[in-house]
Amino acid sequence: MRLQIQHGHVIDPANGVDRLADVCIAEGMIVSVGTVPEGFVADRVLDASRMLVLPGLVDLSARVDQSGDAFGAALAGGVTSLVQPPQVSAIPASPMTHQHGPQAKVYPLGALTVALKGQALTEMVRLTEAGCVGFSQGNTPVKDTAVLLRALQYAKSFDYAVWLQPQDAWLSRGGVVASGAYASRLGLAAISVEAETIALQTLLSLQRATGVSMHLCRLSSAEAIECVRAAKKAGQSITCDVTANHVHLTDIDIGYYDSYFRLDPPVRGQRDRDAIRLGLLDGTIDAVCSDHTPLMDLDKNLAFEDAAPGAMGLELLLSLTLKWAQEARVPLIDALKLVTYGPGGVLAKSAKRSVQPGCLTVGAPADVCVVDPEDYWSVSHENIVSQSRCTPFFGRELPGRVRATVLRGELVWERSR
Repeated sequence: MRLQIQHGHVIDPANGVDRLADVCIAEGMIVSVGTVPEGFVADRVLDASRMLVLPGLVDLSARVDQSGDAFGAALAGGVTSLVQPPQVSAIPASPMTHQHGPQAKVYPLGALTVALKGQALTEMVRLTEAGCVGFSQGNTPVKDTAVLLRALQYAKSFDYAVWLQPQDAWLSRGGVVASGAYASRLGLAAISVEAETIALQTLLSLQRATGVSMHLCRLSSAEAIECVRAAKKAGQSITCDVTANHVHLTDIDIGYYDSYFRLDPPVRGQRDRDAIRLGLLDGTIDAVCSDHTPLMDLDKNLAFEDAAPGAMGLELLLSLTLKWAQEARVPLIDALKLVTYGPGGVLAKSAKRSVQPGCLTVGAPADVCVVDPEDYWSVSHENIVSQSRCTPFFGRELPGRVRATVLRGELVWERSR
């Protein structure tokens, strides 16, 4: 298909584009951004007047279940590439087939240890051959530091990237909220900030010792952000992300035991949220992810400590990024880098791809989303595509809705006005 997206406000952080321009697509690739090539005749023209034209979003943490429900949600949110962490319920600990969903591109992470038990290493070579782009423990930390060191040494020997969430298994055991005055008031088992920082210091030390390429997932505290900032200044080969939930929420938002706010890692205090926002601005944090976890009401309609942690987020990632940009008065090109070119670079480095997702570079795959930034919408049953409705943002009004999503040059999602 030859597609022309005309009269839109193109924002492409990868190439510094922030202006009115046409985007031309042919044979699944970006042909031009700006002047329409001579002789180009489109099979279809999309009018993007008063709309933003963006690279397809790249989400570094989204769990996809067997129903494929997440794919429709991804495209409805403008997400065209997503990384799937290993899960206890579907652990890629043996060779697997790397599959794209019926629409969205999925890049799986292989389990670092067999069954995520933190004991025996997986067959990383065979998992890489099967399509895994890196190795992770998901939300399950390795308790034995000797095993972790051996895993990192092995990954380094094959130049594989590891994606790890800093979380001490013992200090976080049984905790359901972040430590502090609010946790004490609620009488809930708390997770101290040291559960994150001690694990983080261990990971940073092992990274220095091994030289492995490491991505730190879902940081949540001011102290962790400062540790990463210092490590980056010292030249360590690390990248990191935070979730959109942690960009906006604090522990006070939990209210009176609202289990929709039970997340992993837990949301912390305002000081931590402010530190995260500063880290987004100064480049310490490379990406914002949704950490999409498709839970159902039955998983959440329990006592807070018994509810499953996590929330859906694929459809909210773009709107929450736009909301942060408005609140912090951040230029859109800088805010959108964190969900396009930034995570695209992390993924490309891990997967060893010369062309990274999240850009509108001529010759790159044509993954594009068209967004109405003035369309404010309420997060409700009627407005969510995903079957999972579990989100702490339920009922809130957010800016920006995707009008169309293009994947590999094909128009695969279009919202009726």
